[in-house]
Amino acid sequence: MKNWAGNLEYSSADVQRPTSVDQLRGLVANAPRIKALGSRHSFNKVADTDGMHVLLDALPQEISLDAGKGTVKVSGGISYGALCRAVEEQGYAIHNLASLPHISVAGAIQTGTHGSGVGNPSLAGAVVSIDLVRANGELVTLSADDDEFLASVVGIGALGIVTGLELAVRPSYQMRQRVLTGLPWERALADFANIASAAYSVSFFTDYTGGSIPQVWFKALDTEPALPELFGATAATAALHPLPGMSAENCTGQLDEPAKWLDRLPHFRHEFTPSNGEELQSEFLLPLEHAPAALQAVRELADKLAPLLFISEIRTVAADEFWLSPFYEQQSVALHFTWKPLQAEVEAVLPELEEALRPFGARPHWGKLFTPSLYDFAALYPRFEDFCSLAITNDPSGKFRNGLLDSILGAKTSSLGR
Repeated sequence: MKNWAGNLEYSSADVQRPTSVDQLRGLVANAPRIKALGSRHSFNKVADTDGMHVLLDALPQEISLDAGKGTVKVSGGISYGALCRAVEEQGYAIHNLASLPHISVAGAIQTGTHGSGVGNPSLAGAVVSIDLVRANGELVTLSADDDEFLASVVGIGALGIVTGLELAVRPSYQMRQRVLTGLPWERALADFANIASAAYSVSFFTDYTGGSIPQVWFKALDTEPALPELFGATAATAALHPLPGMSAENCTGQLDEPAKWLDRLPHFRHEFTPSNGEELQSEFLLPLEHAPAALQAVRELADKLAPLLFISEIRTVAADEFWLSPFYEQQSVALHFTWKPLQAEVEAVLPELEEALRPFGARPHWGKLFTPSLYDFAALYPRFEDFCSLAITNDPSGKFRNGLLDSILGAKTSSLGR
């Protein structure tokens, strides 16, 4: 099996597709090494194993709305596209979405995936409770009252296999979307926070060359202006794709045309579900106040980065309290790089990019390409050592571990370890 992008082949010795949670529990309890796979949208080996892979798409699929509680209970393997359609049919919505709708709920939340907006937490911010199978096969449900809840929601697969989540919902809402072109870099750097705050969700698309940012997408609630001002740029008069020269056919509607939240928050339409993407991705999250300086540092590498880039997207994300969330206790700017499928060349330039972002406290996205040896994770995450201890306690033999998780969390285990 390969991942969505096709840049890595999984190394599992066995693949199982359990049809019940009890069957999954038995597989977990008896396997020396085991990992779950969702939509396979990770670009690194965070979900890899040399033992057993379990696919969760044959488990009973649940999307159950509780209007009284303001929550929806969803199976971990459900895609965001399916979840959004189901809750919208009942007049509800969730607070934010990532760019693509086909990613699985559990996998996206476990790796800290997000949308955009200075006041919008990542996808994990909606989690009210989480169901997961521990290394011993026990099924547990954790909520905000449980000590391990804040560690487990963004758990990078180290604390168990997620079978279900309860998410907060809100009444359905309308949105409109406009795009600016040619935002001068000088204005963007001088007024970044103000521009990024000018709508519910804002995304900047650039390759860091030239004197301007080619596109800025403003996703506005129906209660706010979709385009408050031009910021020295030009309002697009036709729908655009983030990549220059690409058809906007599969992109969500623009030009201030109102629609439901699920048809505006993602960049791509729900009916557009790519089977694979010939691309690579990296992303780095750092405190919002460092955005201008960090962006200028990246611009200084533009000659090296641009030939390898399809596009880079710049977004903002609100702070949260999840121990390994890249947004732990910091309102953040997210610098996302969509690379051409040139892995050797990308991996050669990544360390230089990461070193340039190191002074700003950049944290890498757990599911994308980065260089683990360059990071002092204990310095970046105040609860990191607590998380490592919890991982050892809950998985003393390391059955949920792999080479990448060992390089992040450390290879040491308890006296009961492998």
